[in-house]
Amino acid sequence: MTVMAAPSTPSDPGMGSRQFIGLVAALMAINALAIDSMLPALPTIAHSLGLSHPNQQQWIVTAYLIGFGSAQIFYGTLADRFGRKPVLLTGISIYVVCSIAAALATSLETMLIARALQGVGSAATRVLAVSIVRDCYSGSQMARVMSFSFIVFLAVPIIAPSLGQLIMLVGPWRWIFGALALFGLTVMLWSTLRLRETLHPNDRIPIEIHRVWAAYRAALTNRTAVGYMLAMTMMLGGLFGFINSAQQVFGEVFQAPRLFTAIFALIALFMALSSLLNARIVGRLGTRRVSHVALLGYIFFAVVHALVAICGLETIWSFTILQAAMMFGFGLVVSNFGSLAMGPLGHLAGTGSSVQGFVTTLGGALLGFYIGQQFDGTVVPITVGFAALGLAALACVAFAEKGRLFARHSIVQENEAVAGH
Repeated sequence: MTVMAAPSTPSDPGMGSRQFIGLVAALMAINALAIDSMLPALPTIAHSLGLSHPNQQQWIVTAYLIGFGSAQIFYGTLADRFGRKPVLLTGISIYVVCSIAAALATSLETMLIARALQGVGSAATRVLAVSIVRDCYSGSQMARVMSFSFIVFLAVPIIAPSLGQLIMLVGPWRWIFGALALFGLTVMLWSTLRLRETLHPNDRIPIEIHRVWAAYRAALTNRTAVGYMLAMTMMLGGLFGFINSAQQVFGEVFQAPRLFTAIFALIALFMALSSLLNARIVGRLGTRRVSHVALLGYIFFAVVHALVAICGLETIWSFTILQAAMMFGFGLVVSNFGSLAMGPLGHLAGTGSSVQGFVTTLGGALLGFYIGQQFDGTVVPITVGFAALGLAALACVAFAEKGRLFARHSIVQENEAVAGH
């Protein structure tokens, strides 16, 4: 079964800690690069593929997210049975091949198939990066490795659109997918040559359908786990709605396409800063208090954002300020909702992570796509979508906590529950 309990003896990854941190960071960066680097190129890609409506370009993002979300439910089980390295290399190989296919696509249908399969491949890096770290480190050492890797992970969404824009200054949009393939190939070769198999032979678990199903059922019937998983889905739906529409907002609403990469980076920076702040305060204040306050703050700014848009008062600067404030709250929320969702599933960490990755990413992608498809030349649809999904997330949290926000859980108990997964 996909229970990713740490082995009794930590594995040797075959490289020093600095190189290992670099490899884990590179694995985590693959997904963010695949989503954000092509955002500046979406109108050019749409024109090249002959799309008849600007909103159709959003499929290029959503197809990837659907593949990425759907495949996560399988990788944990496969990695526990066949080992981390072969499953990881298979996933990255799929990613590289499909990046090349996307670069060569001449129709929307071909592009969407390539993007969906590219997401299927990159899902392996999302699931296995943490599993490999868990195999090799524990306790404070694991936290240190993940912290350094997470800094890179946070930086990628800030710089990825600018990298895509830079590539387009010297070549066609197809070079962006070529760069993704080259990066994936580099990470694959690095993993092949330097990374050892980290799953002990004795820890390999056979695939037994009835046990897999029992674990899935447990992950989908725990009230706290399900409530926070659905709340995370709502929050990701808002984020993906923003990602789907962002280029159109700056290009068509504000007539400032050249400012897109800079302002997108600024907004992403606020999300990164809040995630770093969370690491400093959550141990003192607790995951529930921080995330619940942050969610209420997110909803407040989302409602203000929607009212400003409905009243026709939105400007590029009001949009930037309010969106940055929302993303600051978002960073504090999602940093903790994932841990709260996993807290009751310490004995099913692998399965729980796979199920939650599947539901939150796929559900968020579909919600974000729906929001993006409502784009009508104004920011009203997406701002109303932010507010509606924020309120829906609050309802999910209330369900998880039986109506008691800011419930007084022991911070020690919270930390032990989080550490248990």
